[in-house]
Amino acid sequence: MLTPAFELSQDRDFLTVAIRVPHARASEFDVYFEGVDFKFYAKPYFLRLTLPGRIVENGSEQGSYDVDKGIFTIRLPKETPGQHFEGLNMLTALLAPRKSRSAKPLVEEIGSSGVSEEGADDEDADFDWEIEQTPYEEVSESALQSQCHYGFGNLRAGVVQRLQDELSEVIDIKDPDFTPVTERRQKRLAAELAKFDPDHYLADFFEDEAVEQILKYNPWWNDAHAKMMASLGKSQEQGDDATLVSFSDEEKYQLRKFVNKSYLLDKTAHRQVYYSLVDILLAYCYEVRVTEGDHNVESAWTIRKLSPTLCWFETWTDVPEILVSFGRRVLCYPLYRHFKLVMKAYRDTIKILQLGKSAVLKCLLDVHKIFQENDPAYILNDLYISDYCVWIQKAKSKKLTALADALKAVSLGKAQLGLELQDLEAAALLVQEEEAAGRAAPGSPGQPAAGSSPEPSDSDSTTSSDTEDSASEQEELVGPRASLLTSLEADSTLLIQDRELCRHVASQGCDVSQGQTLVSARAPLIEEVGEELRTVLQVSTPGDDAGSHSCMQDGEGRGQEPRD
Repeated sequence: MLTPAFELSQDRDFLTVAIRVPHARASEFDVYFEGVDFKFYAKPYFLRLTLPGRIVENGSEQGSYDVDKGIFTIRLPKETPGQHFEGLNMLTALLAPRKSRSAKPLVEEIGSSGVSEEGADDEDADFDWEIEQTPYEEVSESALQSQCHYGFGNLRAGVVQRLQDELSEVIDIKDPDFTPVTERRQKRLAAELAKFDPDHYLADFFEDEAVEQILKYNPWWNDAHAKMMASLGKSQEQGDDATLVSFSDEEKYQLRKFVNKSYLLDKTAHRQVYYSLVDILLAYCYEVRVTEGDHNVESAWTIRKLSPTLCWFETWTDVPEILVSFGRRVLCYPLYRHFKLVMKAYRDTIKILQLGKSAVLKCLLDVHKIFQENDPAYILNDLYISDYCVWIQKAKSKKLTALADALKAVSLGKAQLGLELQDLEAAALLVQEEEAAGRAAPGSPGQPAAGSSPEPSDSDSTTSSDTEDSASEQEELVGPRASLLTSLEADSTLLIQDRELCRHVASQGCDVSQGQTLVSARAPLIEEVGEELRTVLQVSTPGDDAGSHSCMQDGEGRGQEPRD
């Protein structure tokens, strides 16, 4: 039997089921519905659905068949007119048999704290996002080894040992089966500090044209969130997320391919699932924004690299530490490393959570597709993403709203990342100001002193290309000259004659013979002066008569001619 493609919609009084069966005979089909059960059979197709609300047979039901499209359309009356059926786009959950929705283990330990997402969890109970603290207890090494779990809800162990060759290219942690949680975190933090590059960060900080362009990108969830806020302003009630988020045919096919599961999660694992969901969504939002929705060969790497859940099998205790970890990794690993991108992904994640589980599921399906098309990364689907795609369809919308509120209440600053970003920025800005002041000051390299006029010389007849070359050479000499000048006294004279650098007291005039040789004839600074020009450069303190003129001596042996 084949499971056909199908789609559900509703109005106030009817539930509509559209089933695509292109190769079936219209005269040979059977439909059964009662309560929450719906069954359809048309050889070779069979469809069984467990509906989120009750329907009834009262004579107002209708059915039609479009021969050209091969689509059966069946309208079923609701048992309670006006009732809203939630989750009509959660196709995997609809395909699950009704008995599996409240599945319990055949053997259950008395006093166990295990609860399931579907049944035992109280829908009206408030979810506590605060840290649950327990006293420290010393445990043995064997007990530590048994605690090294990972994957969705920390339900996996021993997988990496079997897939070591494949996973070594996907995850950063080595030997996670025998690495405790605290050690994983210590190694991750050390790796981030070693990877952080101040030069790369400052380059993106000052030259942020590409980043600003990325920030202007408008992903699909922005429009959906705007519609949701507009509807909230009118009705004061949260609308159906299914009307705001739609799934493509490819996404519906993905949903039909998933195998329905029931997850028995205790309170700690339940919280970890929600926390890791935030971590994965943050990485996904960053990737969508920097690629502007057009995924590339680096997309799988970016998502798993920015999510410690995926590449370090990290576990979390509160929401703020998730944001701090994400911010650190954005500034350490990808191409664009800017704090504005961290905050943009943070706000995008809040919008997705506020839109509800349909929006979250759409993002997870996209991540699943990206990993599935990447040879080593597909293993992360088996460890995390496939389970998330099934689990989120049965998650409580109220929990996602509470998680969005907890995330919205967090304030993230650069100082919290532990990378000394503010000190780096302050130092870079100070250097930038000093360079600008040096270029603007009178008498600085490349600028004439106040009150002086350029003296005509043979060099004035050089071509424009020679002038540009000499200007570039002069800029390259600024650093060496500055270091040399600062090492001399303020009332001294720096002389260059016959390719020798001399120090001369200003009161002694321009007598080179009394100077003291500082640098040999083969010094790099002198060699750059040129073969055809011998120059005498005199520098003195302001107000000194000796500093009001300079001596020029060309290659033809003309005498020293003082300037006014």
